[in-house]
Amino acid sequence: MSIVSTWGRDFPGLGTSAQRLAERIEEATEGRIAVQYFAAGERVGAFDSFDEVASGNAQAYIGCDYYWKGKHPAWAVFTAVPFGLTYTEMDAWMKFGGGQELLDKIGSEFGIKGIPCGNTGLQMGGWFNKEINSPDDLRGLKMRIPGLGGDVMSKVGASPVSVPGGQIYENLVSGAIDATEWVGPWNDFFLKLYEAAQYYYWPGMHEPGSQVSLGMNTEFWSSLSDNDKLIITLCCAEENAMQTAETNYNNGIYLNRLINDYGVELREFNDDIYEAFGAASEEVIEETRDHSELAAEIIDSFLDARNNVGAWSNLSDAPYVVKRNRFLNI
Repeated sequence: MSIVSTWGRDFPGLGTSAQRLAERIEEATEGRIAVQYFAAGERVGAFDSFDEVASGNAQAYIGCDYYWKGKHPAWAVFTAVPFGLTYTEMDAWMKFGGGQELLDKIGSEFGIKGIPCGNTGLQMGGWFNKEINSPDDLRGLKMRIPGLGGDVMSKVGASPVSVPGGQIYENLVSGAIDATEWVGPWNDFFLKLYEAAQYYYWPGMHEPGSQVSLGMNTEFWSSLSDNDKLIITLCCAEENAMQTAETNYNNGIYLNRLINDYGVELREFNDDIYEAFGAASEEVIEETRDHSELAAEIIDSFLDARNNVGAWSNLSDAPYVVKRNRFLNI
């Protein structure tokens, strides 16, 4: 089983999670499935992973499905939607709200069987070389931001650019881009983005719970025994929980390092900016929905989950964390 990835080798978080999953599949199947893992650029470029698997040249990819939105915009929904689901809400939709069945449905049109295998949680708003005090400050800004979040930025006047993770730093330093989002404090630290931009903005609206997938060639998947299909599914579920927990824990540690050791300046997007993001996101969601019958089915299911689970989140996690941290002065 050859697995190609959209992440660099040994990159903490995304890269190491992908390698861990590849090793776990071989270990759990007691070598029946011998796995060869290729990081981005080792066999194909990061953004060529989908075609490599759909064609059967490789059996699987590990990456974020929003990279394939040019093939069908609804692929992006299975990574993140601006103003969409948090990572716990995403997990609920995938497991109990019909998300997995819809991932299977869109995947069947391209010869891909997808299984969630990670989540980076709520991402930061990004790194900027100037302060963003109003929506006007976003106009003309060249920003690395993929997926539907990039479409939102386009609507508020920025110029979104798709750049693989391994090329972000050099593009930001050279001035080829003016701003970038990546993931969060842990992953951003190891890209040394604090050397390339002064201001670190929060909260991110573009990826509130970014899901990672193992996308397998359907002929390969069909050739497996039921037992090996179950093992791969369980390995993905294990890594989905593992990556989320690991990222969440390390984000707190590395946020403190960025602030205290490297003098990173945190900035909060104000309400005017967030309202502009919100209005643009509604347009993007509707445009995605209008693409096709399948896109409408996926978007409608996703929005139902946002309304249902979101109503509970509004009374549970969100207010509790705010009140707890205020009391503890965190």
